[in-house]
Amino acid sequence: MTITVAVPKESREGELRVALVPETVARLTRQGFEVLVEAGAGIGACYTDEAYVEAGASLLKDRRPLYDQADLVCKVQPPSPDEAAMCKPGSVLVTVLQSHRHPELVARLRDHKVTVFAMELIPRITRAQAMDVLSSQATVAGYKGMLIAAELCPRFFPMLTTAAGTVRPARVLILGAGVAGLQAIATARRLGAMVEAYDVRHATREQVESLGAKFLQVELDAESEGGYARELTDEEKQREQAMLWRSVGEADVVVTTAQIPGRDAPRLISTAMVEDMKAGAVIVDLAAESGGNCELTAPGRHVDHQGVRIYGPLNLPSSLAVHASDMYSRNVYNFIGVMGKEEGGLVFDWDDEILAGSVVTHEGEIRNPGVRELLERGQS
Repeated sequence: MTITVAVPKESREGELRVALVPETVARLTRQGFEVLVEAGAGIGACYTDEAYVEAGASLLKDRRPLYDQADLVCKVQPPSPDEAAMCKPGSVLVTVLQSHRHPELVARLRDHKVTVFAMELIPRITRAQAMDVLSSQATVAGYKGMLIAAELCPRFFPMLTTAAGTVRPARVLILGAGVAGLQAIATARRLGAMVEAYDVRHATREQVESLGAKFLQVELDAESEGGYARELTDEEKQREQAMLWRSVGEADVVVTTAQIPGRDAPRLISTAMVEDMKAGAVIVDLAAESGGNCELTAPGRHVDHQGVRIYGPLNLPSSLAVHASDMYSRNVYNFIGVMGKEEGGLVFDWDDEILAGSVVTHEGEIRNPGVRELLERGQS
């Protein structure tokens, strides 16, 4: 039995990425998969329909037959309700599901007996690094976020010596030194700024300093299992706020990246802190989609508060759709390689921690304990 992989065009407004690019489609077809691509699926990422056909894919103009034939559907964004209804029972969906934001969608896919793997839930272990969607897309967000900050800032980033005198470099502060934060640091340094960074995890200090930035430290360590940050206690938050208040007030640009998987983003910058910033200062909040690190962030909008510009961009990876799609596609391809193939179709070794950690629904059940608890809490 040939396993059919489907790549629909993303239906969410503004989404330009595509789940599989021609390079990875060619690899799958060489391995015996049949690949179906919806016409126009790759256009936003600069991949033509002809490129997919040359890679061995079949092109379909209508979405319905694509889902009807698919054993495995690969997407970037969670499916719409209509797309979820199109998934045939027993099929497999691989996507960034964001279960905590879409509990009704999870329930629909469960009831439809679709096996769903959420790419964002893949355990952060060495063997799964090549499948780490959060890291690949955060790389794009950190880079693009700093470029946006440089464009909004009314000051030069680098130090300049000119006939009119010396221009001092901009002071840039990055809050959160995960993948997005580190990429933001590297980009700001390339642009010539003086850079400081803060993270509640002390383990990031060496990485921050290796990029030429100064690491700000307060006496606490909030690293949790998997390398993520845990939520701070009230006393720890107070100590953190005192240190950040001073640093934020001195900065020309602040880029915030702090997020907690499955939770609202932590509030790091209060309205009072913004009001103590210098006129012309800029905040770019990369956590806007999960509530924002700044109290004044309005997701997707520019806010001017007493001369400080605050911007919370949405879906930054889509703004660099070519490379974001390339990396996402390789993540998905490597994840497909973890699944087994038999004459009857795809098979899953539930002893494999990658599959066990990322599965959300299977055979009409919610397999992920955290997602199951979320749905039960919402129904009570």
